[in-house]
Amino acid sequence: MNSELLWVLTLLLVAIVLFTTNKVRMDVVALLVIIAFVLSGTLSLNEATVGFSDPNVLLIAALFVIGEGLVRTGVAYQMGDWLVRVAGNSETKMLALLMLSVAGLGAFMSSTGVVAIFIPVVLSVAARMQTSSGRLMMPLGFAGLISGMMTLVATPPNMVVNSELVREGLQSFGFFSITPIGILVLLAGIIYMLLARRWLGSKTPPKPDERYHRSFRDLIRDYKLSGRARRLTIRQYSPLVGHTLDELGLRARYGANVIGIERWRKFRRVMVAATGETELREQDVLLVDMSDSDIDLRQFCSEQQLEPMILRGEYFSDQSREVGMAEISLIPESDLLGQSLRSMKFRTRYGLNVVGIRRSGKALVGKLFDEPLLLGDTLLVIGDWKLVRELKTKAPDFIMLNLPVEVESAAPAASQAPHALFCLALMVAMMLTNEIPNFIAALIACLLMGKFRCIDMESAYRAIHWPSIILIVGMMPFALALQKTGGIDLIVSGLMDIAGNMGPRAMLVCLFILCAVIGLFISNTATAVLMAPIAIAAAKQMSVSPLPFAMIIGVAASAAFMTPVSSPVNTLILGPGGYRFADFLKLGVPFTLIVLVISVAIVPILFPF
Repeated sequence: MNSELLWVLTLLLVAIVLFTTNKVRMDVVALLVIIAFVLSGTLSLNEATVGFSDPNVLLIAALFVIGEGLVRTGVAYQMGDWLVRVAGNSETKMLALLMLSVAGLGAFMSSTGVVAIFIPVVLSVAARMQTSSGRLMMPLGFAGLISGMMTLVATPPNMVVNSELVREGLQSFGFFSITPIGILVLLAGIIYMLLARRWLGSKTPPKPDERYHRSFRDLIRDYKLSGRARRLTIRQYSPLVGHTLDELGLRARYGANVIGIERWRKFRRVMVAATGETELREQDVLLVDMSDSDIDLRQFCSEQQLEPMILRGEYFSDQSREVGMAEISLIPESDLLGQSLRSMKFRTRYGLNVVGIRRSGKALVGKLFDEPLLLGDTLLVIGDWKLVRELKTKAPDFIMLNLPVEVESAAPAASQAPHALFCLALMVAMMLTNEIPNFIAALIACLLMGKFRCIDMESAYRAIHWPSIILIVGMMPFALALQKTGGIDLIVSGLMDIAGNMGPRAMLVCLFILCAVIGLFISNTATAVLMAPIAIAAAKQMSVSPLPFAMIIGVAASAAFMTPVSSPVNTLILGPGGYRFADFLKLGVPFTLIVLVISVAIVPILFPF
């Protein structure tokens, strides 16, 4: 072993220790690796920074944007809603459909993002079923990891392995090359979880965790909103048609506070902001708070030609993608202290409606709009999510006390969902033709999403998970350094001594196990960066096709089930599921062995040696 190789291996060991201890951010470690390689002369500047120009790194960044577009348009959340409707109260059906949904959605967007979306869905379902969230959270995490085996672009390790094949001038994988393996692993995962869920906790629901934000239901209860709101449809000849809310003065004349408006747009009913400038139309459905009114509802509807409609108890929660809520309070120095909501013209000024006031921990009832506001009062506002968020910066007299948990599932571009699906389908179609590079196909889809207003530029840049991008860029020089210093040849030689005489299938087993062991200490993406060139070199040494060897690395990298630090997906579910480190070992090790058996059996059939 020469001194240069010793230096590279030492640097690799230091990086693994830093990754494992998590004392230094992973992206910072990756950048330090680049600096160390250049300053030591192991790699030139161009060699150490080659990852910044790698098309697959750019592709990963573009896919983060595509995923954000699916989130902002509500496509991802609608799948969660469908899941709740179909599964009902059956834990078995919920588990199976949950894993199928997450794996399907994760085939085209970040698995971490998908799991983050479904965590509140699982928590809500578990509370409704009166069961422990831990019984569903682990299946959620496993499905998120398995989704990486569904398509070529499902996870960074797949693209890293494919990039290494292209760099070596070899045949690359197709978009659905890995899919048959992913489907088999997913089916095995569902069966495994149905059998192993008894290890995931009892059916007794855990005590509420105060660390989580309150939900719409909590706010509705605390401010005593139940039973106060009415849904009223504007008939054809209503005197309200064609007039703005400020012109009508319904609150002053009738004590009727319009807090939301449902309006037909493109064959679906959507919520629009109820501001003073909002002009009412025929067939609009008004959400009206009548708690300040002394007038009989039937009299009001008769005079204004309105038709009452059913208002279910879960209405606000069902509309949480488009209608936002927040708790706010006046600052001590505010000039608005002592003024009423009516005198300060709150709705006209901020575009939001106050639907509740709490004072000394108790909700006020009666005529809220003429009540002088005191220091310490908390107001519950409702309206468009965009205006709710803007209240932080555009209302210096108020401070934001609390945003409900539903803010995470708000879909600011819900009306553009069909366009987002079109962009996704177009990207997949272009990738399947093999005529257009994958990155160009993804870039076209990103630009079209911007054109259709599925996503804006600020959201696009914010959607890219830069630590993941930097981690890949920083780990790429390791593969090149190991190649230049003879490290890969040394590792391949060791593998040949162990399994060289047993045939290529035995080598697949060794590569899978080595990849899984390394994945215990560093991320699956970094593992793929290190293992892909080793697998290809082993195939060349054995004079067989490198495709099955490269594929086994892609599968093994996604099979990061054994520890909570092997993948961000596992880290996400650790807290909400109430798991310990041992829980991942107990369920992850047996399933990793199952994936090993499936992949070693199937990969050579799909990609002959």
